[in-house]
Amino acid sequence: MSKPCDGPKTEWPELVGRTIEEAREKIKADRPDLTVKVVPVGDAVTLDFNEKRVWLWVDTVAEVPRIG
Repeated sequence: MSKPCDGPKTEWPELVGRTIEEAREKIKADRPDLTVKVVPVGDAVTLDFNEKRVWLWVDTVAEVPRIG
């Protein structure tokens, strides 16, 4: 459920597969009151609940890793 009781949006399933920047911009457009935190899948995060934070889990390599 992304809008409990027709309140503010709390989930963005339509962003799965989008770029990090697209996702961040959409979330901020819908809910400018939130802080978006980008986190690689598997990284440890704080377990406290914060109604002003959105975890944006990332698991795709976007560019070729290279030395330099």
